[in-house]
Amino acid sequence: MKAMTCRQLGGACDKTFKANTFQEMAQLSQKHGIEMMKQGDQAHLEAMEKMKKLMTTPDQMNQWMQDRANEFEVLPDID
Repeated sequence: MKAMTCRQLGGACDKTFKANTFQEMAQLSQKHGIEMMKQGDQAHLEAMEKMKKLMTTPDQMNQWMQDRANEFEVLPDID
């Protein structure tokens, strides 16, 4: 199991997610982002807008996801 923060995944806070795979990690992050958006959290809304601007093509989105997956893979395992 590995841990990453919302901020490491392009978000706006230091909430920590724990998962066994990057796919699980991405799902946890997405769920959190949706919850924060529904709450109208300004910092998360701004982070989402920044992400939208960075990812204007599918290739950019895929590259960003691959970069995060690579970061996940080199993280140390936690309990």
